[in-house]
Amino acid sequence: MPQDPAAALSALLRQSSIQDHDEVLKAANAAIKANKSDADSQHTRIIALLKLDRFEDALRAIADSPLTIHSRIALEHAYALYKTGKLTEATSVLQSAGLEKKRNLQHVAAQVAYRAERFDEACNIYSRLLDTDPAGEENDISINLRAAFAQSGWLGYSVADRVSVQDSDGFEMCYNAACAHIASGSLETAADLLQRASRLCDASDDLTEEDKQAEMRPILAQQAYVYAKLGKLKEALDLYNSLSSTTDEDPDLALITGNNMVALEPKAENPYLVERRFSTATAKEKDAKLFKHQSDVLQRNKLTVDLQILKGAGVKRRTDALISEATHPSTSSETGVLSVLNAAASSQGTTGKQLLKNLQGLAQKRPHDIGLVLTIVQIQLNEGHVGSALSILESFLQRLEKAETHDAQDARFSPGLVALTVTLLRTQGRESSAKAELIKAATHWQSRPANSAASLLEEAGIELMKSSNPQDLQLAGASFQKLFDQQSGSDIAAAGLVASLAPSDPSRVEQHLQNLPSVDSLIEGIDVAALLNAGVVTTTSKTGSSALKRAAPSGPSGKTRKRRRKIRLPKNYVEGTKPDPERWLPLRDRSSYRPKGKKGKKKAGESTQGGMVKEEETLELVGGGGVKVEKAPPPSKKKKKGKK
Repeated sequence: MPQDPAAALSALLRQSSIQDHDEVLKAANAAIKANKSDADSQHTRIIALLKLDRFEDALRAIADSPLTIHSRIALEHAYALYKTGKLTEATSVLQSAGLEKKRNLQHVAAQVAYRAERFDEACNIYSRLLDTDPAGEENDISINLRAAFAQSGWLGYSVADRVSVQDSDGFEMCYNAACAHIASGSLETAADLLQRASRLCDASDDLTEEDKQAEMRPILAQQAYVYAKLGKLKEALDLYNSLSSTTDEDPDLALITGNNMVALEPKAENPYLVERRFSTATAKEKDAKLFKHQSDVLQRNKLTVDLQILKGAGVKRRTDALISEATHPSTSSETGVLSVLNAAASSQGTTGKQLLKNLQGLAQKRPHDIGLVLTIVQIQLNEGHVGSALSILESFLQRLEKAETHDAQDARFSPGLVALTVTLLRTQGRESSAKAELIKAATHWQSRPANSAASLLEEAGIELMKSSNPQDLQLAGASFQKLFDQQSGSDIAAAGLVASLAPSDPSRVEQHLQNLPSVDSLIEGIDVAALLNAGVVTTTSKTGSSALKRAAPSGPSGKTRKRRRKIRLPKNYVEGTKPDPERWLPLRDRSSYRPKGKKGKKKAGESTQGGMVKEEETLELVGGGGVKVEKAPPPSKKKKKGKK
């Protein structure tokens, strides 16, 4: 008598360890063939397919299973959707199943949120898991939490203070902390952490040699990236070449490595060769699962290469379509870069005034395009027209203020635009206007989530602390309080709170004083005498009136001597002869002048002996000598008779 398939499956599952998932799948299929309503067999088949990484088949098996077991297989369903990239459907399944009391679902929900780039949500879930009896999961949860913090750093959030590394941490902790510091720009710290992660990974006893090589590849890739950012191009290329020679490549890592190698290679004279290498390096882009900021870089490089090979029309067409899909105004770096590339493609190689004219025409069509306006401002600054750049920027900010939508106001007071405006205002010597801009920005972010405006609130608070106005100090205190609440007790925020609230509200200061480092710890190891002997370096304002004055002469004061012009003498000059006193007069007015021709001789004959003597007088000249001039005859006193 043949054995019952369900009984055979139960016997197989009762084994202490099961490594052959194909055998389990065959037994489950046989049991389902005998009884399609067997919930255990259906569930077992789905798990076996997931173990075999056959996620699409697992989704089909879930779709074919009875609806009565769907609540039972919510974990498997969500995981299969997550592995196939269907993150929205996975989120719906998890929300319908409920996450509050099911720890395994919370793990999958955190992974789905991480992959969907909802890093705040992933951090919150991992923090709850870490706070509620983590048991043996503490290390894994901490690693994943650091990874979520590191990825959120690429979105502009300040997370460096949340990824501190302890001496007992493993290489995964060091690696994730290094990634967070790379995102925040702390490259030297990141390089040290990557070196430590590499040493810990190589010394690990829990990994096989094959596992060590697999774990070392992303560490080396990040080291190469840090070397490139620090200007060590040779070291970066050597590491990338060693990674590209491996046969067992992760598609994500291979794609990023190929892109970076093309970007770091010396500039080729033939851009078509660069385009060929870039196309080869990114040929398998569809197989990779990159984060958005990584895919944005690839898209940007592709458009840039196309511009270099004179495909401006195609770049303009593609960027026009992408820009039209985006919402404006947008502070997204992706949208801003697309606007810059679109401006480059639309300019058609023009320069100077014609380039500005073309871009201003585009700005009229897209009045709220931040990337386009910043492009025009940058061109004006390159030409040295700071005033024109500031005027264009202020006009754009006024347009955003008139929009009166939440997105427009957030864009108007975004940290980047405010920082640029304040810098240009200070360049023009308009300190009061710069301070007013910071006050408006700090006031705006008091009533809104300020996750992306932490740097703005910090700078505004520091600037307002310099004022003696109680209202400015109160606003500075509110800014630092928001930072303190958001960053879970930041030392900078605590110090700002103490400095701004001490004159007006000492009671609120006391709770923060004990959290601040002591003065002795701050000045420990500082040689005060050496600092005093070295002096203080002062800078002069380029816009002040003193900068416009010339420096005083270093020599003794005295009347400057005029430089006398060298006397030029005629070529036929004989030394010792007296110069002609009439040399300054025209030739006809000189006494030595003798007219030529008949008329001249007639005039000369009138002055011979026996002629009528004419009255003359001599006019003395300034240079000596004189000129004889004829006196006019007196008018006749006799009246003329009129005609009758």
